Amino acid sequence: MQTTDYYKTLGVAKGASEAEIKKAYRKLAMKYHPDRNQGNKEAEEKFKQLSEAYAVLSDQEKRKAYDTYGSADFHQRFSQEDIFRNADLGSILREFGINLGGGAGATFRASGRGGGVFDELFGQFDSRGGQRGFQQARVVKGADLQLELPVTLNDVLGGVEKTIALGRGAGAEKVAVKIPAGIETGKKLRVAGKGSPSPMGGPPGDLYLLIRVEPHPVFQRDGNDLLVDRVIHFSEAVLGAEIDVPTLDGKHLRVKVPAGSQQHARLRIKGKGLPDGPAALPGDLFVRVVVAIPKKLNKDQKRLIEELAASGL
Repeated sequence: MQTTDYYKTLGVAKGASEAEIKKAYRKLAMKYHPDRNQGNKEAEEKFKQLSEAYAVLSDQEKRKAYDTYGSADFHQRFSQEDIFRNADLGSILREFGINLGGGAGATFRASGRGGGVFDELFGQFDSRGGQRGFQQARVVKGADLQLELPVTLNDVLGGVEKTIALGRGAGAEKVAVKIPAGIETGKKLRVAGKGSPSPMGGPPGDLYLLIRVEPHPVFQRDGNDLLVDRVIHFSEAVLGAEIDVPTLDGKHLRVKVPAGSQQHARLRIKGKGLPDGPAALPGDLFVRVVVAIPKKLNKDQKRLIEELAASGL
């Protein structure tokens, strides 16, 4: 069973303050850092022990658990992955010119592989020492960014290229983004290399645009189909009629309403919906019949309706 005296490892008293623990780790980490002791496996191991001790004692909750349960019980409750989760080592080491990547206040997580967190912090140390691992660690990609991008239903119909500004003022960078036809709310578009810059000289992160299709005042979307309401008179529903129907691309069609059409009956116009990608067939446009029921009738209208009622209609 593993037992480790973290206070002894860092050379501090059990009641040491946060500042004293940080100072001790900084001093010893500089001494045993693998870049300064290439090929020295003992120094490498010592550096790992120091980093583990600091990861526990610099965290109030982990330190309290370590003091409460003791070393053996602590290591039964906490795996190496738990120990190094959210441990801030990068900011300490950068103070004397050693980078582990991830930016100011960098935190590290355990990799879950055989070497645990040290595979991630130091790379796979080879027989010639730790330099190769630290060169790998310095190449850290910048953080990804996500922005919401509103688009109109007309943008969805034909696809469009939009220009977005990254940043503010005169120094804002303008980026052209192609919005594919048929895109839906919730889809993400990736713009490579337009995220946050890497604080360690690595490649920048990516920009992800979260699509939000704005409501249209006339048309409703149902997948790749469109729905439009058209109001007709009661007599037109009974006798049938020909009505004018707009399309999303700005055209107008003449559509026949069959005699006897019921309230909210749907008339299908094939191929006048939204595209499903550049090669796929578009959806359909559905005309929903809304029969207007008059609230008031003049004398002649009322007489005619009464006659219709008397005839069984």
